Amino acid sequence: MGKMDSVVPEKHPLSSKFQFRCHKDIKCFTQCCRNIEILLTPYDVIRLKKRLEISSAEFLEKYAYMKIDDKSSHPYAILKMSEESDKKCSFLTEDGCTIYTDRPANCRNYPVGQGTLKKESESGPTQEEFYFFIREPHCYGYNEKKEWTIESWRKDQEVDGYDEANREWKELLLRKNLPGQVELDEKKQFQFYMASYDMDRFWKFVFESDFLNVFDIDDETVEKIRNDEVELAKFGVKYIQYVMMLKESLKVKKDADKYRKK
Repeated sequence: MGKMDSVVPEKHPLSSKFQFRCHKDIKCFTQCCRNIEILLTPYDVIRLKKRLEISSAEFLEKYAYMKIDDKSSHPYAILKMSEESDKKCSFLTEDGCTIYTDRPANCRNYPVGQGTLKKESESGPTQEEFYFFIREPHCYGYNEKKEWTIESWRKDQEVDGYDEANREWKELLLRKNLPGQVELDEKKQFQFYMASYDMDRFWKFVFESDFLNVFDIDDETVEKIRNDEVELAKFGVKYIQYVMMLKESLKVKKDADKYRKK
């Protein structure tokens, strides 16, 4: 959630124990919701736009801004903070978070952070997830008596469903520009951002263009992505992998050339 100086540089397993509790009467209530950089995931945007009953484009325009990552040149959506001096989250009131049951994954995890490492093995590259603690100077939550393991905290905060929905997309976060490699151009950045966050626009791109005439997508997948935005977001990862030439994740039809734009 930003503020890297508050990250305790030690990896922890799910069994690690800690004491923490956040509640309205604690001295630091909502201080962690101010002046913070919260990276949004595709599933975050899907949940929030549905909660607010607005389109993905409206949500991204009003509640997020695009940030280009220096190491990968990927465009990410970051939750906007207020322009007032306290720089509080747009969804924060004196009583707390107004979208609490649909809050982003990073908010759910706090004060636990989650990371992923790419490791080489005999069977090829594998992903290793690990956890760490975030200890900000203003936070009194660690002084509370409630005891957790990281696993029980994640279950209580309903993080697993977010991880499942975002699992393939999070693998894209591990990609970095290699020395001498050309950064993503604006077209690829647009495609990445659309397929990650703007599900309404991506749906129209798939179903209201020649996309399905160009790519060989089986009928079952077509129906899934037509009716389920989470499935559409997962399919978006395959599209990103294809346009960024990371993986042959989509198959082009033999007669695709007559549908491609010149």
